Amino acid sequence: MDPILIVLGIIGAIIVLGIIVTIVIYNSLVTTLKQVENAWAQIDVQLKRRADLIPNLVETVKGYAKFEKSVLEGVTEARSAIMSAKSPKESAKAENMLSGALKSLFAVAEAYPTLKANENFKALQEELSSTENKVAFARQFYNDMVMKWNTMIVAFPGNVFAGMFGMNKEKEFFEATEGERASVKVDFSGINK
Repeated sequence: MDPILIVLGIIGAIIVLGIIVTIVIYNSLVTTLKQVENAWAQIDVQLKRRADLIPNLVETVKGYAKFEKSVLEGVTEARSAIMSAKSPKESAKAENMLSGALKSLFAVAEAYPTLKANENFKALQEELSSTENKVAFARQFYNDMVMKWNTMIVAFPGNVFAGMFGMNKEKEFFEATEGERASVKVDFSGINK
């Protein structure tokens, strides 16, 4: 065999292998980026679902708690913040605001026994609780995908290809706010023995 043909064959094989590796890594980057985008969309879906429950909850409470206008306005304002949030950081801030407003709303409900007994209120409260669990799961999935993406674009050889394809921007994690990180204080002093 001619040595030139052997060298050309080796060079050709290396080029083909390089093309295959590039395609595989590029497709892996694109797939992971799409998973991150999908995970964010799932958080968004659950946040919108929760936001859609809030007007019904507010209307139910309005009928009983006529003098609690500021609490109802706080819930409505927090809902608007959730709907307009565009980034994980904005969403986390809006969620913290909504959580505080909902705590106030449920505290108001405690003062109205007929409201607590209302079937519509109970159903809405249960649906909201279920949605909170779905939001938590969606956040966790999103953060898992962000970790996978961020690792992929900084680890070799993904970092080389991510830079070549302009895909080297790390994604932002959905993080708890300072208020959510604070330790919970439990006080059993009011319980009768």
